[in-house]
Amino acid sequence: MSRVDLHIHTTASDGKFTPAEIVRKAGEAGLLYVGICDHDSIEGVESAQEAAAKNPGVSVIEGVEINTDIPAGELHILGYLYDRNNLELKQTLESLRTFRIERAQKMINKLRKMGLKIDFLRVEELAGVGSIGRPHIAQAMMEKGYVNSIREAFMKYINRGGPAYVERDKITPVEAIQLISRADGIPVLAHPMTFDSFEALIADLKLAGLAGLEVYYNNYTPGQVKNLLQIAERFNLIPTGGSDYHGLDSMNEPPLGTVEVPLESVERLVELKSAKVQQASINGLK
Repeated sequence: MSRVDLHIHTTASDGKFTPAEIVRKAGEAGLLYVGICDHDSIEGVESAQEAAAKNPGVSVIEGVEINTDIPAGELHILGYLYDRNNLELKQTLESLRTFRIERAQKMINKLRKMGLKIDFLRVEELAGVGSIGRPHIAQAMMEKGYVNSIREAFMKYINRGGPAYVERDKITPVEAIQLISRADGIPVLAHPMTFDSFEALIADLKLAGLAGLEVYYNNYTPGQVKNLLQIAERFNLIPTGGSDYHGLDSMNEPPLGTVEVPLESVERLVELKSAKVQQASINGLK
């Protein structure tokens, strides 16, 4: 088992477990560091850190996963160790979460026209206090017996190009990277193997301020990890990783902490954050 998992979701977005439950499970799994990376939300970080204060041995790293769009599809940007009180970050994420509600309503309307009677109120119940996402719609579809798994719901209906898919409010990867950077955070490209041609994309994002690359991820082969490590070194990016744990689909997602991530990933993130703070202090004295 790994001692580090830097990509975990909670009920603050589309995860099954509360931030406190994640911290407890992390302790049981022997994890030292966890990154709470909810979709377009930082609402779960503080409660996770409060829970960690009562569970010595587990440290919670501030994280977020911002969904962005490029012509080839959807791209996710992770942010770590940002200023949680940054007003621009909080307002932008709140705006994205508001659009998620409108998007879910439109997707449900499409499903209903196809004869799949999904209740928006039930989707809201499934989301709880978290930001509404497609997995909540998929859960509601499973409850009604329309699909047998979340994966099936995505593949047949709500993935990009599917009959019930609705485009999201547009934010580009560059905008997300710059937003995280202005909040004194560290922007990282999530699960890069999603796209066939990602090296050119990484080069462009590096110019925008990309600082890390998710090298260690669910189902990545040793060969793929080696290739991504070489790319990270070439572009001077911090290699990070995690399980992308939601707790929703035991058949298709790895358990918490089962993706091997080296402790060095955390050390380098913390080192870069310290350097940014020091530089900001120097700039303030000029």
